[in-house]
Amino acid sequence: MSPEYAIDGKFSLKSNVFSFGVLLLEIVSSKKNRGFCHPDRLHNILGHLAWLLWNEGKTMELMDACLKDSCVESQVLRCIQVGLLCIQKLPIDKPTMSSIIFMLGNEKAMLPQPKHHSFFIERSSEGDDKGCYT
Repeated sequence: MSPEYAIDGKFSLKSNVFSFGVLLLEIVSSKKNRGFCHPDRLHNILGHLAWLLWNEGKTMELMDACLKDSCVESQVLRCIQVGLLCIQKLPIDKPTMSSIIFMLGNEKAMLPQPKHHSFFIERSSEGDDKGCYT
């Protein structure tokens, strides 16, 4: 669910862009956004796997290890960056679907740097011995 709808109840023309970004990150990582738990940190896939790893320069750690031998690293990095662009906080910062298609299909196209997204959520570990909710 896009942040503008979840927080303000406003549907944006770019609400589907947010969902597409989540889907890209789920495909690359082979993990569902909902129900994911990192053992060392209490973040969801958007908070931990995508945003933190991007900022730490460890973006390829997001990718499912099973895909390692069958992928082109530059394409995986591009998918992750486009996914992060799609989940930015403000609708105005998100690309249009036509821009997304261009960015994914044009390896030479320069991509903007993603801004911090709005769903960097740490979950409480109270009452849950794993520290996560599913």
